[in-house]
Order: sequence, then C-alpha cells, then structure tokens
Amino acid sequence: MDYKDVLRLIDEGEGFEIEFKRKVPSPEKIARTMIAFANTRGGHLLFGVDDDGTVVGVESEKSEVNLIRDAGLMFCLPEIEPEINIVAFDGLDVISAYIRESETKPHLYGTNGNGSESKAFIRVNDKTVAASREVIRILRNEHADAPPIQIEIGDNERRLFDYLERNERITAKEFSRLVNISQQRASRILVALVRAGVVRIHTMEKTDFFTLAHNRPS
Repeated sequence: MDYKDVLRLIDEGEGFEIEFKRKVPSPEKIARTMIAFANTRGGHLLFGVDDDGTVVGVESEKSEVNLIRDAGLMFCLPEIEPEINIVAFDGLDVISAYIRESETKPHLYGTNGNGSESKAFIRVNDKTVAASREVIRILRNEHADAPPIQIEIGDNERRLFDYLERNERITAKEFSRLVNISQQRASRILVALVRAGVVRIHTMEKTDFFTLAHNRPS
C-alpha cells in the first residue's frame, strides 16, 4: 500500500468495500466495520480521511494502530487480523487497514468468547448493518466443508413459489403467515432454498426479502 493506492481508494470514494474514518474511533466501533467486511467481500478502512475524501491525517500512528489491532483481537469472534499500513500522504499520515473476506464466517461482535447471533454485521452498499438470522445461517454454510444441501419441495415451498410468481418478493415473516408456520421454520425453509440456488436473499438496511432466483429486482 503506497501513496498511489491511497489516492486510488480516495478517488473511488466510500462504498461496498471502502470506508473512510476521519480519526480512529473506539475499538468497539472499528470492530463492527471489520466484522462487516470479513463477513462480506472484504474491504479497506482508511483512517485520517474525511467522508468527502479530504485527507486530514492521524495524530499518533503507534497508539492508533494499536487501537485497530485491539478491535480485531478483543471484539471480533473469531479474531480478525487486518493488514495495516501507514502511508505518507502530502505531509500527513494515513492508516490503511485491509480486511480480507473471511474463510471462517460468520464473525460475531462480542468479548471474552461470548458472541450473539444478533451482533453479526455485513456490508450493504456503503453501510455496515446488522445481519439478520437468515443471513447468519447462510454465512455459516458458506464454508467449503459445509454439508451438501438437500431440499424437498412440499406444499409450503409450492405455495411460496406461487406467491413469488405473483408478487415477486416476500419476507420471512410474510412467508410464515402465508403458510401458517412459525417464523423460525419459515426462516429455515428460505435459507435452504437460498443455499440450493432456488431463491435469492436481498439484504436491506432494516430487513431482508426473498425473490425467485430468476426474478431479479429492478
């Protein structure tokens, strides 16, 4: 990572795989973004860069690098080790932390070995958002050694397909009401269908919805 790399990232602007931070916040806040990148496609955190791309620099490289490392070690489960570089940029220092897409998803937010499924994060557009129960289950089954998926198409699945042909999208809560089953069971069915490639999940900031795999929303 050098001056040209930082300039390229700044020119590209904040987005799915890039986030700017004017200063290094608390390790707890850094950890959420690190988890989101690791659970999605990876990404760069640039510290010392304002939201509009203005380089303001960091104050103390050593102490702030330690805060970034602490975020990955103390608040990410499993731990995340970012690739950290200090880059001289027009007389100021910018800290670049690159987080690779993880092979041990999902990463959870927590301390002392205690995590909660409600505290996993992913990237949606240029934001870090809490992952839904369905997304966490999908992440957990992205491992290469995950058991192969086997699905049976029954009445519930057929009613789901019929509904989606007419309405294009559905949430887990709507599906549970449609076929009169618990939301937990509806979630399991939807996740299985996503894993089988029959249904697609679309994550929004506040909720997820599902469509048929060949039905892409505009």
